[in-house]
Amino acid sequence: MLELGFLSFVPNHGGRDGSAAALEDGIRLFEHAEQLGFRTGWVRGRHFEPFLTSPMTFFAAASQRTSRIGFGTAVLGMRYEDPIRLAEDAATVDLLSGGRVALGISTGIPQSGPVLDPLFGAVDRPFREEAEARGERLLEALRGDTLGSSGSGYESIPAGKDLFVEPHSAGLLDRVWWGGGSRGTAVRTAERGLNIHMSTLNTEDTGAPFAEAQADQIRAYRQRWAEVHGAPDPAGARRGRVAVGRIVVPLETAEDHETHREFIESYAAGMDDEGRPLSGNPPFRFSKVLSGDPATIVDALRADPAVAATDQLVITLPANGDAESHRRILTTIAEKIAPELGWSPAH
Repeated sequence: MLELGFLSFVPNHGGRDGSAAALEDGIRLFEHAEQLGFRTGWVRGRHFEPFLTSPMTFFAAASQRTSRIGFGTAVLGMRYEDPIRLAEDAATVDLLSGGRVALGISTGIPQSGPVLDPLFGAVDRPFREEAEARGERLLEALRGDTLGSSGSGYESIPAGKDLFVEPHSAGLLDRVWWGGGSRGTAVRTAERGLNIHMSTLNTEDTGAPFAEAQADQIRAYRQRWAEVHGAPDPAGARRGRVAVGRIVVPLETAEDHETHREFIESYAAGMDDEGRPLSGNPPFRFSKVLSGDPATIVDALRADPAVAATDQLVITLPANGDAESHRRILTTIAEKIAPELGWSPAH
């Protein structure tokens, strides 16, 4: 059964004075999505931009205003995360919410290194190596592994005591998602026993159309999962789960067209017809914005091989637009688009 999620940047269009209102709008969007039957609300953590920067703090508040919807990060770049503190925060929110955290992580985009390293602290290892090491440390912490010893002791901890993260949330490790983008990453993610979250970006260009390349990644992921962990059985053995993101912007009214016209045009202007960026020469491929009337969007999603193979379709909301326009998008998705794909609300 297809699950439905959404991804919001929790944008703040009001400057520094608008931060509190933007966070409240974000929580209300989660409340609205829960009422519509969405399974998961995903966010990104964006540093020094007018978007959400502290997902776990936000989730802690949202968990007290909702009862069912999941809280996902899509995804946190581990180069700029402290793995022990993130494990503590994620476990705390998971327990507060009754096991609703979906912790999405990745190495992140190395090109951001020279910009953010001076602010977050330079390290000796290369960007990707450092991010991978922090990711492994996070998984150790979530497993409940011993992370070190108290040595001579401090505060209320006696000397020589093994140290592990508190609190411990037993099911959280099964809800860790790694950000995909290439076939190699998909295979490695399966080998590590993690779920995979595929966004609107592929980090390699195989020459295949964007959705076909992602479908190939999903096949590689599922095949490798079965080889390493065994095929899932009816008794409920855990299987790797896949989420696929698509930017979907229904246009039903003149207001919709006016609100999202600039976003749609500027997004398309930055790439060629195959989703390759026009500036520079990175090996990236981007998915296109799916816009228009609901029937046109349904046809596009039905023809998408990666969407056909996913467990959860994640609707990526445009970063522009006000809170009400985002509510309208989710409502249209839930009422006129997702049911045509075989989805039924999660209640």
